[in-house]
Amino acid sequence: MRQSQLRAFHHVALHGGFSRAAEALLLTQPAISEQVRKLEQDHDVLLFHRERRQVRLTPAGAELFALTKRYFDVEDQIEAFMSESGTAVDGTLRIIADSAHHVTGFLSRFRARYPRVFVTLRSGNSEEVIAALRAYDAEIGVVGTLTPGSEMTSMEIGASPIIAFAARGVVDAPGPRTLGDLAAYPLVFRETGSETRQKLEAAIARAGLRLSPAMVVEGREAMREVVASGAGIGFVSRAELGNDNRLVEIPLTGAEIEMSETLIHMTQRREVKVIRAFMDFAAAGDVARTGIVST
Repeated sequence: MRQSQLRAFHHVALHGGFSRAAEALLLTQPAISEQVRKLEQDHDVLLFHRERRQVRLTPAGAELFALTKRYFDVEDQIEAFMSESGTAVDGTLRIIADSAHHVTGFLSRFRARYPRVFVTLRSGNSEEVIAALRAYDAEIGVVGTLTPGSEMTSMEIGASPIIAFAARGVVDAPGPRTLGDLAAYPLVFRETGSETRQKLEAAIARAGLRLSPAMVVEGREAMREVVASGAGIGFVSRAELGNDNRLVEIPLTGAEIEMSETLIHMTQRREVKVIRAFMDFAAAGDVARTGIVST
């Protein structure tokens, strides 16, 4: 097995096609195709389904791609270490957050400090964040309370109470409510895997209540729009409620539910330049604490 064959396979999988892989590697498409064909032939394995002008990873190809992402990530770290310009921070920093609210405040300052870093930001619930980091599909994650699993390096960036909220006029009178009070209204829950939902259901169980959602909505923005339509009462951390004149906050009494937010990355990737630069930058912004946790 040659390095060139693995590199050709990796870039076809990464870019979703032979032509785009050839452009990325500054090679011809026939050269890329031949490297991948030789890799498959030498090891008697099919790595791609070739359908007209599209390619899809086979199960074996998906497993190999998971390995080559780690392999070339380490290669990049070695190159950065050995390079004379290794102190220059550049490349791509992919962030996946269960709430972008907690990082948008200093992303512009980070980019001003490191203009050669290209940043992408996408949303996902806590389970999706962890999965993306483990698959090397993101460098930095933002999650709530962590659940047992592989080791991650973490940095706490704040906490906010979980509140209920509704469209104006849905609740008969303003003011705090207990979870039991809310049983009289249709409830809107986030999807399974949402940290907000997990914490809410734990609080409901502790209170000995049986509250079921009238609707389940995937994603924070979808939740906001459904609740704003008057469909029911939703739940979100106070920091994420924002300013929306359509909505009213309903503080919860008798149920202390708090959503903490934490920056995380895979500990084994701590020497990746963009990860180290981002975490150092966040720590310099008076973030509460850092540590190694199981997630």
